[in-house]
Amino acid sequence: MFANLPGKVALITGSTSGIGLSVAKKLASQGVHIGLNGFAKPEEVVAIRKEIENQFKVKTFYHGADLKEAPQVKSMVQETSQALGSVDILVNNAGIQYIESAVNFPEQKFNEIIAINLTAAFLTTKYALPKMLNQNWGRIINIASVHGLVASVNKCAYVAAKHGIVGLTKATALEVAKTGVTINAVCPGWVMTKLIETQIQQRADQYKISFEEAQIKLLEEKQPSVTPVQTEQLGDLITFLCSNSASQIKGSTYTMDGGWTAQ
Repeated sequence: MFANLPGKVALITGSTSGIGLSVAKKLASQGVHIGLNGFAKPEEVVAIRKEIENQFKVKTFYHGADLKEAPQVKSMVQETSQALGSVDILVNNAGIQYIESAVNFPEQKFNEIIAINLTAAFLTTKYALPKMLNQNWGRIINIASVHGLVASVNKCAYVAAKHGIVGLTKATALEVAKTGVTINAVCPGWVMTKLIETQIQQRADQYKISFEEAQIKLLEEKQPSVTPVQTEQLGDLITFLCSNSASQIKGSTYTMDGGWTAQ
């Protein structure tokens, strides 16, 4: 347990599943109250909130903001702060993907990816920072990707947005470097989520091989460890970045990619 975290409030975008939900649970385990956001059925949201509240004895709040819409993003930050008392920790995790060559990439889809993966992180930062600066303490962690550092074909919008996240992190971190607010980025490689599990299983079925063999085939081109990052591992790293031990980590980019970007 990090002594500075109990009673703090975290807003995590895209936190009804996958990486975001794991981060929410990890922070809740430290006594942090949780603001949730993401697309989910009402009954699913109720179940997630109950699980976190009952298991970790913290308060939760949910806002279903469409992150493409700036007014909704502003309302999400404001209403989370009103419901839980503040927004001390902001984790910009939400993101979408679309794969196509630049020549054939739909313009609307490109703009949508930039809006959700990059602009929304700027907006949440813009609206959460004033209170953090006023109290001289805050943590902003932007979930970028290895694609914030290197590129892959047919992912021009995603790569552009994630490179933008790394730049946004550095620029804003410098603006608040003399304060008690830190802003950093985390760049995961392949992460074991339901989406990746499905891809691995499909490949296993296609080639009539085991799940483990299919995992190696999927990962070996990019991730030398051929082992996916676990969402809980990302939660541990983000929790550390929220601690007082990380108070002098400012504008940094942390990779957790099984060696992907070491090549």
